[in-house]
Amino acid sequence: MTRHEGVVPFRTFILKVANRCNIDCDYCFVFNSKDQVARHLPARMDVDVARVAARRIGEHARVHRLSAVHVVLHGGEPLLAGIRHIADILGIIRDGIPADTEVRFELQTNGTLLSETWLDLFEQYEVAVGVSLDGPPTANDRHRLTLAGRSSAASAVHGIELLRTRPHLFAGLLAVVDLANDPVEVHDYLASFEPPAIDFNLPHGTHDDPPYRTDPDVPEYGLWMSRVYDAWLAHPEYQHSVRMLEDIVALSSGVRSSVETLGLAPPTSVVIESDGAIEGVDTLRAVEEGESALGRHLAGYSFDQVLNHPKLLHRQDVVNSLAAECQRCPLLEVCGGGYLPHRFSTGRGYRNPSVYCADLQHLIRHVQGSLREYGWNLHESVAPAP
Repeated sequence: MTRHEGVVPFRTFILKVANRCNIDCDYCFVFNSKDQVARHLPARMDVDVARVAARRIGEHARVHRLSAVHVVLHGGEPLLAGIRHIADILGIIRDGIPADTEVRFELQTNGTLLSETWLDLFEQYEVAVGVSLDGPPTANDRHRLTLAGRSSAASAVHGIELLRTRPHLFAGLLAVVDLANDPVEVHDYLASFEPPAIDFNLPHGTHDDPPYRTDPDVPEYGLWMSRVYDAWLAHPEYQHSVRMLEDIVALSSGVRSSVETLGLAPPTSVVIESDGAIEGVDTLRAVEEGESALGRHLAGYSFDQVLNHPKLLHRQDVVNSLAAECQRCPLLEVCGGGYLPHRFSTGRGYRNPSVYCADLQHLIRHVQGSLREYGWNLHESVAPAP
């Protein structure tokens, strides 16, 4: 097997170990979007699929001489797969990857099923655990209710408190931005759990199906996140990172980021479905039916054979895949055109600015303005605010 010169390899492998969930988030791109394929996939990843995944990841690591790979257990709710089953998958993955490649396990959960037994397993395999929570109970329960329509907040908080007893396993908290919630209240509530990191995701939307706004002429999401930034800076005692904001700081300072939502570095993640199907960006399910599908399966394709799939060409030629107005934008190196699903329209495909273009511009300029006030020397390509 030959190496692909000039092609960026996959480094993060997202395994959909469970395709069911015990809560019903109304914004969920897996179960409540235009694409309903997950409801027809196996409820959990079979160990035989995990063995093939481990072999394929091992192949990829050897070909590209990767010193480390990230393996993320995802869903649905991954804990629904059961402790013994997850233990089997973790063991299979670790044993199937070359010993000279470090395997860094991560898991994203809603936290409601966490227990001491789960944490014991995560200790054994050094699994970093992230928990999804949108803020205080009232804020969280706007969208994150149980299947029976009840609050999920108390169960999630109980899981977070358990995780806090083993802080070395605590990867952080993930919240989806809701304009109806107060940004400072949400940030400070999440910060009270002392997570190492807080991620804020913008709700998925496209030009055909734009995100909710009270005023389309106002960058409401940018204003919301700018208030989070100010709240974060206002308390020097906070030890956590806010990833979106730290990415903007780093990119504004000339660091080349590898995140998919900002910057110009090619994304390096790939998704393995519970049946062994390979997907590039699973959040494209929010765009339209079948948009995330590559028509490739672990049984017949190596990851190297997937790297040059037509749907993934934007990863290898990031700038030229963007809209012309994005290529001319002075904030390009920081914004990167925004997250791929948020660029879509039926008429122009992904050659559009993000539906959050004005929001990202406002937030980036707000952060950069703050950095200048603190005397930071920003990257020479960063344009001053008009």
